[in-house]
Amino acid sequence: MVAHSDRRLPDEASLLRSWRGWENGIFPRDYRDLIARTFGTVADAFFPRSFRDGRAEVLAASGMDIADVVARMRASDVDEATLDAIRITADRLCSDYAYMPSEPLLVECNAWLKRVEGMRHQQLTLSHQREVTAQAGWLALLAGCLEYDCGKVHRAEATRQVALALGKDAGHPGILAWAHEMRAWFALTGGDYRGVLAAVTEGLAAAPDESVAVQLYAQRAKAWARIGNRQQTEVALEAGRRLLEGMPYPENVANHFVVDPGKYDFYRMDCYRLVQNDRMAQMLAQQVLKAGVDATGTERSPMRNAEARLTLGVAAAREGDLETALAYGEKALQGNRRSLPSLAMVCDDLGRVLSTNYSKSPEAREFLRHLDELSAA
Repeated sequence: MVAHSDRRLPDEASLLRSWRGWENGIFPRDYRDLIARTFGTVADAFFPRSFRDGRAEVLAASGMDIADVVARMRASDVDEATLDAIRITADRLCSDYAYMPSEPLLVECNAWLKRVEGMRHQQLTLSHQREVTAQAGWLALLAGCLEYDCGKVHRAEATRQVALALGKDAGHPGILAWAHEMRAWFALTGGDYRGVLAAVTEGLAAAPDESVAVQLYAQRAKAWARIGNRQQTEVALEAGRRLLEGMPYPENVANHFVVDPGKYDFYRMDCYRLVQNDRMAQMLAQQVLKAGVDATGTERSPMRNAEARLTLGVAAAREGDLETALAYGEKALQGNRRSLPSLAMVCDDLGRVLSTNYSKSPEAREFLRHLDELSAA
């Protein structure tokens, strides 16, 4: 970094702290351009949109810094530029979901949700009122997901109910359907598979032709797979595949509330692992891992990658390779960004195979104790 800089830099200890922070997922606010230059590229290519703090995007789209946006929101000075800035901010936060640690992202999300919710009580035109309510709905959905990832189950359900109410107020089918999808996810990780099917039915009724419907079909397939009905699993997967095939490729695949072919393969992987089609599950897991790492080796989708490694671990355990199975399992548990309920559910799949096939192995028993700690968390 010193060699590539054209300005005087702080001492090397300070630079090293910034570098280590970047390696741990903290956005390098002061040295983004310099890090990219060190690797022979430009900042916009090296740091994709999902790895920025969003300030430059807001400024470019609206001509205002975030402080200006907040000031206008508080002063009831709401115009299209302000709304554009809020949309961009909500999209950026939803895009950060895949890799940012849950707690700091939840703090920022709640701060913006409070600001946007405050705007709903101002004097707005009908169209502006609807748009502000919709953006509050997206932020509430994101906050609920983050709360659930942290294990705050009851708070997450309350936030989901808020998002559902905001979706109704805004007349927004997509927000309504995602709120039902969250209910399906909560039920799935809680072992209530019939509850998953009921939530999916309500979600599909709300938005049968939007991309959220693809994810709802995936949740239906996962529920049937855990129930043990392979035929209904395949039917649900095929319904989602047909719907996804007819949709245009999304503009921002990083947004958590966007379903793309890569995300759907991730759900297929989960289903095939459950119905013990290990060959397909392994192939899809390798694809998930390949897509989940960028050219620099940075994991773009650490939670998907963790479940892919667990899938490979389950397949290895079934094939009699305990050492490989445990290596994949330990690697899956090392990430800083994880959804505790989802991770515990998939870890339980590996745990059952280890308990059945390797009950006398000290290494397997030690890993199972590790899983018990995760479940307790």
